[in-house]
Amino acid sequence: MSVIIFLIILAVLIFVHELGHFIVAKKSGIRVDEFGLGFPPKIYSKKIGETLYTLNTIPFGGFVKIFGEDAHIETISDAEKSGSFYYKPKWIKASVLAAGVVFNIIFAWFLISWGLMLGLPAPAGHSSFGEVRDLKTIVTEVLPDSPADKGGLLPGDYILSVSSGKIVLLGGTLTPENVQQTISQSKGQSIELTYKRGSAEPKDISLIPDVDIIPGKKAVGIAMDSVGILKLPVHLAVLEGARITYLLLKTTTVGLLGFLGDVITFKSDFSQISGPVGIASVVSEAKNLGFVYLLSLVALISINLAVINLFPFPALDGGRLFFLLIEAIINRPIPGAFVRYANVVGFGLLILLMIVVTSHDILKLF
Repeated sequence: MSVIIFLIILAVLIFVHELGHFIVAKKSGIRVDEFGLGFPPKIYSKKIGETLYTLNTIPFGGFVKIFGEDAHIETISDAEKSGSFYYKPKWIKASVLAAGVVFNIIFAWFLISWGLMLGLPAPAGHSSFGEVRDLKTIVTEVLPDSPADKGGLLPGDYILSVSSGKIVLLGGTLTPENVQQTISQSKGQSIELTYKRGSAEPKDISLIPDVDIIPGKKAVGIAMDSVGILKLPVHLAVLEGARITYLLLKTTTVGLLGFLGDVITFKSDFSQISGPVGIASVVSEAKNLGFVYLLSLVALISINLAVINLFPFPALDGGRLFFLLIEAIINRPIPGAFVRYANVVGFGLLILLMIVVTSHDILKLF
């Protein structure tokens, strides 16, 4: 079921991205020969006007075939030139190329705003547009091989109670600070903890604090935060959604730049990134936590797709925008054969990266 949900999410995000290219191309008077969801072989096709709409077998992708996207080898008439991408001004070309990224960002904004209207999990004091209510202590990180990890705790679990000896934390006393203090001050006693995951029944576990996790301090290997529900009216949800979208864009860009820097200096850790297999498992966890969590995850994936696509790498929208910038600087077209070769090489490298990341994803499962 989770795989099916993941494929649907992927199809929707690709559809949104390609729809951006399609709409801006059409509005700019450029002929669109085909709008395809997935990669061939075709399952279904229907021609409406000048465009063939296709549904294809392989779900990991999608495309818009724009007339004149590659340099014309054959001679075309003046009438055909008016509908060709190749003969359009550079600002129109840039608009068409950037439209997919813009649509992914707008879609993320819409999803986050929708989530805020329904009630989105948020840290205490997170927003200036409304009050975060029903605060609970949530596990945000679990260290590998720690007592918490061995006890079965996962990020996203809500802590309902904590006790150690005569100390019992419930309700208003159950704050991340109080939990940390209780754990650090435990004198060889076990920590009795009750937690809840999604809609499942609460579970009780017993943890023995370890001094090897944080030198000189007893800990069970978790990070926590006070998280509640932020629910806003439509107009405030849209404003707060824009703010969150901007912050996610900024964080994602900085993180990806840092990763690429590590790749260049041979310090990258591919186990820290996820491909389709890893994302599918995260989708499963988000689905179990609830619909708004799934909305948030889809928004985050949409933003990641936007940022990745904007990088100046051949075969990505950013690479094509980069070539367009070079053409504007040198005031002449880059040879079509070079562009095609660069895109083929770039696509091959992306496939290789996907294979490496997916291999790590599969290894994590075992």
